[in-house]
Amino acid sequence: MSFFLPFIITSIAGLSTVLGSFVIFLKWEREKINRFITFCLSFSLTIMIGISITELIPEASYTILTEYKLWKGILISLLVFLIGIVSIWFINKKIEKREGDTHDLYRLGILSMLALMLHNLPEGIVTFLSSYQNITLGLKISLAILLHNIPEGISIAVPIYYATGSKKEAIWKTFLSGLAEPLGAVLAFIFLRKFITDTMISLILLFVAGIMITLAIHELLPKALKYHENRFILLGSGVGVVLLLINHFVF
Repeated sequence: MSFFLPFIITSIAGLSTVLGSFVIFLKWEREKINRFITFCLSFSLTIMIGISITELIPEASYTILTEYKLWKGILISLLVFLIGIVSIWFINKKIEKREGDTHDLYRLGILSMLALMLHNLPEGIVTFLSSYQNITLGLKISLAILLHNIPEGISIAVPIYYATGSKKEAIWKTFLSGLAEPLGAVLAFIFLRKFITDTMISLILLFVAGIMITLAIHELLPKALKYHENRFILLGSGVGVVLLLINHFVF
């Protein structure tokens, strides 16, 4: 198998995050913007938690528990997960904190971008290596990734756009997040084809799960609750659950 077809498949899956950013072109009356932001935040946090709990943690933990003895595997899994939690706290502290709702939204968008870039990098490695070995399997994996990358794009673009008023910046930050997957493909081709293991990928995914769950609970949820639009929290979460179920049972 040549490099180019698996790379194209991986790039399409990764850059589908940009599709999520297109929601910023929807026209909303000013009084409905808070409802829209609430819906997007609750939708995004549901996707982040859902992907972590139903995909990343079970698959990664199973691989690690298979590789090591039971208690050693559990200890390693918990340790890597906790490192992910601590990492997002550290990143959050390093981002300059200013007063005001606008900066709060912008900070949320940047945190989402950083977390999802870390999420997309191992996804790019997995998609590329799968496509490199078996093009049918690679296509199936890339389609599933494409579906959940779209709401990930929403979680980046919406807060950044409503914080800055710049569609260009919102789309650019979303594009940067998606770019991590083709970068993962290049790294996999150059360095990892012969050396990468399922255990290494699993450790990365557990680390990312810790980051995503912490970001969802500590940052996205409080921000969604702040607008006092409980119906749209439930609506966004419900749509997120439906998409997760489609992704799980269909793909």
